[in-house]
Amino acid sequence: MIEITPDLSIPDDELAFTASRSGGPGGQNVNKVSSRVTLLFDVDGSPSLSATQRALLHERLATRISKAGIFQVTSQRHRGQAANREEALQRFIELLRWALEERADRRPTRPPRAARERRLAAKKRRADAKRLRGPAAAWDE
Repeated sequence: MIEITPDLSIPDDELAFTASRSGGPGGQNVNKVSSRVTLLFDVDGSPSLSATQRALLHERLATRISKAGIFQVTSQRHRGQAANREEALQRFIELLRWALEERADRRPTRPPRAARERRLAAKKRRADAKRLRGPAAAWDE
C-alpha cells in the first residue's frame, strides 16, 4: 500500500510501471538499456478514490491525465531502472498530495487608503520629473 494522505492509500496493484529507452547522453548503454520508467495510474477506474478526489485530480492535474483517465509520471534522471522507478513513485505521491490538499478560499482584500495615496503621489512625482525633461518651450509656460 502506498500512503498518499492519512485517509487515502493506494494498493500497489493499481499502479503499472513500463520501462523504455531513455533519451539523452549515456554512452554505450543508451541504446541497449531501458532505464526510463513510466508510472501509470488509472484515475477513472481506481476504487481507492472517491468521486470528489477524482474530480480534484482531473482539475488540478489535467495536463498529466489522458482522455482515457490514465495519470502518467515519467522519470529518466538516473541511469538505473530501479532508481527511476523509485523517483517516479515519489513524484507520483507528491503530485497526488499537492492535488488533494485542501486549499483555503481566497478572501478578497483592498489596499489601505494610505497605500493608494502613496502610489498616486509617487506617480505624480514621476510625471513631474518626465515633464521637466521636455523641450525648452515647456519652460516658457
